[in-house]
Order: sequence, then C-alpha cells, then structure tokens
Amino acid sequence: MRRRRGSSSGEVSVLLGGASNIEGKLNFKGQARLDGVFKGEIVGEGTLIVGPGANVEARILATAVEISGVVVGDIEATERIELRAPGKLVGNIVAPLVVMDEGVVFEGNCRMAGDGGDSSPKVRLIAGDNK
Repeated sequence: MRRRRGSSSGEVSVLLGGASNIEGKLNFKGQARLDGVFKGEIVGEGTLIVGPGANVEARILATAVEISGVVVGDIEATERIELRAPGKLVGNIVAPLVVMDEGVVFEGNCRMAGDGGDSSPKVRLIAGDNK
C-alpha cells in the first residue's frame, strides 16, 4: 500500500473494523483507523483515518484527519484535513491545510485557520490521479 504524503507513519493504535458499530467518545494518541460505524465524539493527538467503508457521525478534534468514507459532523485539525475519493463530508472544517481530491463530496463551510506561526493557510485541490 502506497503511503500518501501527510499520512503519519507508525502503527495504528486504534482500529475499528468494518463489522463494528460503536457509540460514545473515542480518545486516542498516535494513529486511529475507523472502518466501521461510529457515533459520538473523537478527540486525538495524531492522525484519524476514516476508511472507505466507514460511516462516522461525530465531532472530531485531532492533529490530522484523512477521510475516504462518510463523515457527518464538524472537524477541527491542528495540522491538516484530507478528503480522499470516494469520501463524503457533511459538516464544517477548520484546519491550516485542507486537501481535497476530485470526486469527494463536501457540504459545509471551510475555515483555514493558521496555527499562529504561519499566517497564510493553504488549500490544495487535487485533480484526477495526481497524488
């Protein structure tokens, strides 16, 4: 599997498999991957990966968030948010860097908030197979 730029390296510390269905609050450090159904709140120091088969309804606060599945809820990331095809996000996002592939669905508002060190937030829209 080719690692995308921006994906954090290291082991997955939390894995919610495709047949799982959980409601509540998830706190994590490192990398968390969701491939099942989750409803509630997610707070993490590290990268949250929402896999293509995942269905998440949550408020999310993390260092970085990568979405290929379905997310309904607001997201705030201190470093970056990546929306990967065939992902769908219904909610507002706040991050200094936002990456969106062609083919994603995004319904909401985007606020590019710098971390105080860099006053020029960046957005990068990726078209086609350019990854």
